[in-house]
Amino acid sequence: MSTISRSRTSLSPATSERSTLPMGASAEPGSPEFQPLEPTREQLLAHFFERFKFYTSLCLGTSAILAVFAFLFLIPFVVEPAIQTILAEFAPEAGICAVSDHVYANTLTNCTWASCREGCTTTHTKCHKIRVNLARRPFEDNTPVPTEWDATDLKFLINPEGCGYPPRVNCSEFANDYAGKKAPKIFPCYYSMTRPDLVVARYSWDTTIRGLVLALVLPTTVFVFSLSVLAYWHCHCCDRACNRRVHAESYASKEEKNIILKFDAATS
Repeated sequence: MSTISRSRTSLSPATSERSTLPMGASAEPGSPEFQPLEPTREQLLAHFFERFKFYTSLCLGTSAILAVFAFLFLIPFVVEPAIQTILAEFAPEAGICAVSDHVYANTLTNCTWASCREGCTTTHTKCHKIRVNLARRPFEDNTPVPTEWDATDLKFLINPEGCGYPPRVNCSEFANDYAGKKAPKIFPCYYSMTRPDLVVARYSWDTTIRGLVLALVLPTTVFVFSLSVLAYWHCHCCDRACNRRVHAESYASKEEKNIILKFDAATS
């Protein structure tokens, strides 16, 4: 703030007036002797840079703080579910599933797990619990109902977390689509290689990786960039470290000193 105040003082009419009058002379505004100097181009540029630096620093500081909060917000909503999905190692091709049991349960004791929950951080006293039979072969259109299943009564979840938020997750629609009266007898589903009892309705490797990368890279990049610029502008230690080479180059090296001494001795 002291630098900005000095730049504003250098542009004031009173300072310009003193520089145009003789020693000890004074003049009133409006008199012929009163001729204020216009600020130079260097002074205007310095004043503009100080204002630009102040407002840019304010924006960068705000961006760094928002990046931290955004990263903390994305951890439970994007990062953790993506890591769980990767660790589950779902089959790349959808298998064949058919509903074996559907229960609409009440009370917390009966909702220890749920096929779908609207809200991942809250507990529910009402939940849909769907179990399916699984055939581990690729699902195709017009596939007949298998006569033999590779696994039976597996937990069927809407996604690897079994929860989400509207409008992407709607548990009533999910239950009607897969266990309702008009639900198909068989449908595609994705089974886990590391958790044999887990089957999900939605899975996309590309979407999972894209969400994880964006959640990690974007807030980190904004935070590191903002902090680097602020440190370069306002941290004196960083300023000395960055300009150390410039200060070193302002002094003559030993070889240059020897050449100058030899030249002086030869000319004398």
